[in-house]
Amino acid sequence: MKNLTRRRFGKTVAGAAAAAFANASLPRFAFAQMGAATLLKFPDNFLWGCATASYQVEGGVNEDGRGKSVWDTFSHTPGKTFQGDTGDVADDSYHRYKEDVQLLKNMGVTGYRFSIAWSRIFPNGTGQPNEKGLSYYQRVVDELLQNNIAPFVTLFHWDLPQSLPDGWQSRDTVKAFADYAAYVSKHLSDRVQHFFTTNELVCFTDLSYKIGQFAPGLKLPDAQVNQIRHHGVLAHGMAVQAIRANSKAGTQVGLAENATVYVPVIESRDHIEAARRATREGNAPFLTAIMEGKYTDGYLQRQGSNAPKVEAGDMKIIGSPLDFVGLNVYTPEYVRADGSKDGYAVEQKQTSYPHMASPWLKIGPEVIYWAVRNVSDIWKPKVLYITENGCSADDVITANGRIEDTDRVMYLRNHLMQLHRAAVEGYPIKGYFLWSLMDNFEWADGYSKRFGLHYVDFKTQKRTPKLSAEWYREVIANNAVE
Repeated sequence: MKNLTRRRFGKTVAGAAAAAFANASLPRFAFAQMGAATLLKFPDNFLWGCATASYQVEGGVNEDGRGKSVWDTFSHTPGKTFQGDTGDVADDSYHRYKEDVQLLKNMGVTGYRFSIAWSRIFPNGTGQPNEKGLSYYQRVVDELLQNNIAPFVTLFHWDLPQSLPDGWQSRDTVKAFADYAAYVSKHLSDRVQHFFTTNELVCFTDLSYKIGQFAPGLKLPDAQVNQIRHHGVLAHGMAVQAIRANSKAGTQVGLAENATVYVPVIESRDHIEAARRATREGNAPFLTAIMEGKYTDGYLQRQGSNAPKVEAGDMKIIGSPLDFVGLNVYTPEYVRADGSKDGYAVEQKQTSYPHMASPWLKIGPEVIYWAVRNVSDIWKPKVLYITENGCSADDVITANGRIEDTDRVMYLRNHLMQLHRAAVEGYPIKGYFLWSLMDNFEWADGYSKRFGLHYVDFKTQKRTPKLSAEWYREVIANNAVE
């Protein structure tokens, strides 16, 4: 865990894909010609979207009965975020959500993944719900629907209510989360068809309670961290059941997970098998437990006396069947087959390995293909979404008011070419949510890293589309990447 960062768990193929599939019997969406350019077409009805998270964009932290979250406390603690940045105002989307919906509409997106602030709904985490908080999200959903944009709701994107006494160290928080999920799904499922339980389990467990990089910023022993991990996946499972019990018929439920993506160093049979083995074992406490309803023998053996304490019925709840799996995909881990008992070894990246503006964001476009393929080959999910993919860049406004983020366009184009490969090969990928709609509060990095398709002047709150927004609009219009 030495260099663990937010998305660590988490070959351009234009020519290669064309060569491999040109003579094959392809679905009609695979290739199309437009002038001299070759378009890699995605399936009909492929969903194109953007994603954000409540504490990163909303602001309005003291309005309409919202309770304090652990991120309010953490960001106001000296030394915890870049230059003491906080989400007090962020993008002011709490007041500007209609403007932000128009940003989505102008690009032609058909889905928006956003999260609900638990402490807006239950200011103390439990107890009496806050009607004003619920009303806000009802207005957001209605605005999206009026603009023909499907809402995809994430119930927990790290902003845990501060009032819950012991946070994720307590099973009481698990029960509180299930009650919150039940309430929100009961009141929104008349207009929301897709709910994500949690976002990126490792970030609100390991990074928050082991590394101390994220709120609440603790550094606990392994035994306690493993129990927190267990509470995280149990909360997910209980929320799945709560949503199913309280939602309208047809409501879909899954999670958004930044599973570690293992990529074979060479696409040969033995290295591909090594990547598959690594995927299952490397994600043992999180996605593997959820998809299989059990912890792997290897995980339990490695943890020994530090293994989590599992109560009767826990694993069945954790393994509750899902309608879809969301994958947040950013950077690869390369593996090769070896003679060890595990059957694989993870390669160390050399110092020259390329990255984006965030040092952790290593560039490896094939990661998105292998994320889809590995998860599909191992667990056979019904439906997959890429629920986050994007990058930071050192964006600047030119003298003529433009933001020419060609490096972001490069990053996105190469990843979508690899995603197209997965679609052509028949994996159940149904949509893609780009991170992020606009620059925002990037957690411990504050406002120092920009991930958005729209440049935000945080003093004036002016939103300006970048070159990448123009490019994404073309991708969506053509349902294809060029």
